[in-house]
Amino acid sequence: MHNPTVEPLLAFFDGVADAGLVRRLGAAFARFVASLAQGEVQAAEAPALVVACVVLSELEGRGHSCVMLAELAHAPSQLMGWTDEQWQAVLAVSGPLPDTLEEWCALLARAPQVWSAGVADTHQPLVLDGERLYLRRYWRDETAVGMAIAARAFDTVAPPLPQVRQWLDLLFDRPPEGGGPDWQKVACAIALRGKVAIITGGPGTGKTYTVASLLTLLFAVSPQPEQLRIALAAPTGKAAARLKQSIDQALAGLAKKVGAAVGNGLPLMTLAQRMGAARTLHSLLGARPGTRAFAHHAGNALDVDVLIVDEASMVHLEMMASVLDALPPTAILILLGDKDQLASVEAGAVLGDLCHDAQAGGYDAATIAYAQAASGVAIPAGFAGNAGALAQQTVMLRHSHRFGGPIGELALAVNDGRPDLAKACFANDGENKVAWRVPAQPEEVLRLALAGRTGAPGGYRPYLELVKAGSEGHDSHDDWVRTVLHSFEAFRILCAVRDGEWGVAGLNTAIELRLEREGLLRRAEWYVGRPVMVTRNDYGTGVFNGDIGLTLPDPARPASLRVYFLEGEKVRSVLATRLRQVETAFAMTVHKSQGSEFRHTVLVLPQEGGAMLARELVYTGITRARDFFTLVSPTQAVLFDAVLRRTQRASGLRGLIS
Repeated sequence: MHNPTVEPLLAFFDGVADAGLVRRLGAAFARFVASLAQGEVQAAEAPALVVACVVLSELEGRGHSCVMLAELAHAPSQLMGWTDEQWQAVLAVSGPLPDTLEEWCALLARAPQVWSAGVADTHQPLVLDGERLYLRRYWRDETAVGMAIAARAFDTVAPPLPQVRQWLDLLFDRPPEGGGPDWQKVACAIALRGKVAIITGGPGTGKTYTVASLLTLLFAVSPQPEQLRIALAAPTGKAAARLKQSIDQALAGLAKKVGAAVGNGLPLMTLAQRMGAARTLHSLLGARPGTRAFAHHAGNALDVDVLIVDEASMVHLEMMASVLDALPPTAILILLGDKDQLASVEAGAVLGDLCHDAQAGGYDAATIAYAQAASGVAIPAGFAGNAGALAQQTVMLRHSHRFGGPIGELALAVNDGRPDLAKACFANDGENKVAWRVPAQPEEVLRLALAGRTGAPGGYRPYLELVKAGSEGHDSHDDWVRTVLHSFEAFRILCAVRDGEWGVAGLNTAIELRLEREGLLRRAEWYVGRPVMVTRNDYGTGVFNGDIGLTLPDPARPASLRVYFLEGEKVRSVLATRLRQVETAFAMTVHKSQGSEFRHTVLVLPQEGGAMLARELVYTGITRARDFFTLVSPTQAVLFDAVLRRTQRASGLRGLIS
């Protein structure tokens, strides 16, 4: 752009990137967009376009799919998480910027680098859709997801109600714990009448048991159950393995119930074995190394009748668009997940958008009548409404079978935004299920890493002592590896941030040094006992982003080290030197822990949380704990501020669906 203001502004953002306030990519993207139409934008408007590009790129890096222009107009410093003084520094270089929504929309609509949705498309990199500004690919993905989900939500069928009712009464033959409607039973009925269903709920609410019951129901009402093609998938290898293991366990119990009622009329376990293993979404779609494209797409659809995706809160916008593109129109999509957990690391909060109002129900008269006829469950009047087509295919499970104690109470208090109740949970716990180390120093984390705390076993000493003892006395090398891996998986330290002494990088180094000082390991680039997390999909070795393994000797060549992974109870290994994209995993981010569960979980909060530390992160960390939870923070305020802060990612998906 031939504008004397633009180059100083671009140089200013380069300096802001050097200071860590924005990503370098944002400044580079603004420079690229500015170069596309030199001389075609009014000189007075060019700085505003540069600023919009930097803001858009920065928010995309934080998981937003777009910029809400009303927020950019009225509260730009809050939008960026900056102080007013920092934003004034931008204005000192850029000059005046639009300060109303209408002015921003008009300016962007005139820019040749911006396509306004609904007019002739010349493939500009930016898209203006109503009051939102997008990078083109996120607008495309969001539009595709919204249209596909909406089409599926409206595509309802009429299942054989007497047969459905008979089977649901058999599968759910006891009143639900906690009283109230049997939402698991309702979820099975709802899922059977459409091409999409969402089952959401917190930990222990029975999502996988509900899906196992739904699978039984699908087999039972299918004219040819042996030909029913069912696929199980999850975002990570660990989540996929847990999904299959949980469903297999639930199906084994259901098979006994079914067998007692109908004998060999429904060979449930034989039918279930045909499903095969659960897979990562990348594997299911046929990821191709070096490209974002998949083998399966609309022109080469998946060969499935039913696709069940667990941990759907982790599925980002681009991946969900790819899944929906590859799914045959006739197939049923079942999404499972906790809408209150952290959204995906990448752009989008798809599950949260899809079932944002699931708590309220919003069921219309037709859905209430159908649920009554198909399941015998009367949905209370308080859940009636008219929340749209997708709400009629969404069920929230509300009773936790596992989290009724102090951990569940703490998670609920955090999710409700009540720091006072959260603090009381720590004070009132007489069973040592939950504890809060505050004010604390990083040294407290190292003590926990070594041996847990009084009343809550854990730490890394137990698994490292098993490693030192070796495989003698075990039935096989694989049996020993399983024992070691299960011991390691019983305890984990989770961090809110990556950098600094309270972050993953600093704590992993400090924990290694402490364990070495205790004689439990000997550090090197690769060492016996080193836990590692895979940070990038590697199709050559068959490991995927988020997989966690332990470095142990190769029994055939003790001088060589291999990294061992558990897939369910199956042990597989990769030569350590073949794994290039890994990091030590004594401590890991809360994001990377999703889909996992540890007997004792330690959540470490930093000195200053910032905008990224919100209740969803704290809630997700707490709900990774099965039996014991320990919070470590330098101040009380960092927890209270996080609980009061709710993350809301900018998106147009809810509007598209409604």
